[in-house]
Amino acid sequence: MKRLLLALPLLATACAAPGPTLAQRLSPLVGQSEGKLVSTLGVPVRTYEADGRKFLEFQSQRLTALPGDPFWGGGFGYGGRPFGWGGVWGPPTTVWAPVTCSITFALRADRVEDFTYRGEGCA
Repeated sequence: MKRLLLALPLLATACAAPGPTLAQRLSPLVGQSEGKLVSTLGVPVRTYEADGRKFLEFQSQRLTALPGDPFWGGGFGYGGRPFGWGGVWGPPTTVWAPVTCSITFALRADRVEDFTYRGEGCA
């Protein structure tokens, strides 16, 4: 029991220590060539050139589970009569929603100068 109590603060701090943020993971790409960027992230979904800069946009999309309404599900009931009831109470359903992250890199003279990202999937 004493060992468990001694290990508890260590376990709590291990859970509280998050990994690197998206910005920290992308920062090493600043200063890299366009070829290195594409070989690392794949082919961009969009490119745009303006004011001597080139912009490359990359996207990722995944499905995430959201809790459904707890009062409407695939429940059981009694029906078949004019004033019967059924099918409204049951376990909550799961709703699957797409989550997207768009990352845009700005390049000048074939080198990554900066990046921005947006979307609820950018974690």
